[in-house]
Amino acid sequence: MNTFRTTILLAALTALLVWIGDMLGGRQGAVIALVIAGGMNFFSYWFSDKIVLKMYGGQEVTANDDPELHGLVSDLATRAGLPMPKVYLIPEETPNAFATGRNPQHAAVAVTHGIRRILNKRELAGVLGHELSHVVNRDILISTIAATLAGAISYMAQMAQWAMIFGGNRDRDDEGGSNIFGLIVMMIVAPLAAMLIQMAVSRSREYGADAGGAKITGDPLALASALKKLHIGSQQIPLQASPAAANATAHMFIVSPLTGRSMAALFSTHPPMEERVRRLEEMARTSPTARPY
Repeated sequence: MNTFRTTILLAALTALLVWIGDMLGGRQGAVIALVIAGGMNFFSYWFSDKIVLKMYGGQEVTANDDPELHGLVSDLATRAGLPMPKVYLIPEETPNAFATGRNPQHAAVAVTHGIRRILNKRELAGVLGHELSHVVNRDILISTIAATLAGAISYMAQMAQWAMIFGGNRDRDDEGGSNIFGLIVMMIVAPLAAMLIQMAVSRSREYGADAGGAKITGDPLALASALKKLHIGSQQIPLQASPAAANATAHMFIVSPLTGRSMAALFSTHPPMEERVRRLEEMARTSPTARPY
C-alpha cells in the first residue's frame, strides 16, 4: 500500500511540474520542465549523500573507533540482506539519525553524538533497523526525487512571477500559454501543493521504515521507546543548522529536526509521533514470533 501510494504521489508531482511548464510555455515549456527535473534528479542521485554528510560534518566510524555501533550496523545489515553500509558520526548533541546513499551498494548510516548518549543498545538497534529499512526500500532515492521535483516546481512558480511581470497581463490564445489569472493561481497553489505532496511521500515512507525496521530487529517496542526519547530530545536540543539546511534535509532524519522551529513544525515531513508509536505497539502485540535483538 505504501509503495502504491508513493507511486501515485510522485506521479502527481510530475504532473504538476508538467502543468506548470505547459502554462509557461506550452508543450515546449513542459518538456523543458521535465529536462530540468531530470538534471536535478541526476545530480541528487549521485551526489546528495556526500553533500548532506559534509553539511553536518559527518565523520566515518570504523570498528576500532566504535565497536558497538559498527557491530550493530554490521549485524543488522546481515539480517536485512544488505551489504555493509558506511557508518558516520555527526558531531551534534541533538539525538537523531539518518540514512543516505544512492542504492544499497553505496549506502551510509549516520547517527549523532546525542543519540549515542540517550539510547540503550536495544533502542539504538531499533533506530539502525529503521534506517536500514530505508536502504532496503530505496527510500533515500524516492525522497530525493520527491524533494527535487518539489524544488523544480517552486523554481517554475518563481518563473511564473517574472512571466506575469513581463507580459502576463496580455491575453494569449490557447496554444500560447496562460493568462494572468492562471499565472497567479500557479504562483500560489503550485508550490503549496508540491510541498504537501512531498510531505505525504515522506510520511508514507516513514511508516514503512518503522515497520521494516521492527521486522529486521524483531523488537518493535525498542523502536517505539527510542522514538519517544528522540522526540523529546529533539525538542530540548534542536539541530544546530541553518533554517535552509534543516528544511532541505528534514525528510532524511528519523525524527523531524524542525520540531519546535516556529511555523516549520506545522509542515512536518514526518507523521505524528503518537501514531508511529501506536502502530509499533500494535505490531508487538500481533507478532508473537518476534526475535528481539
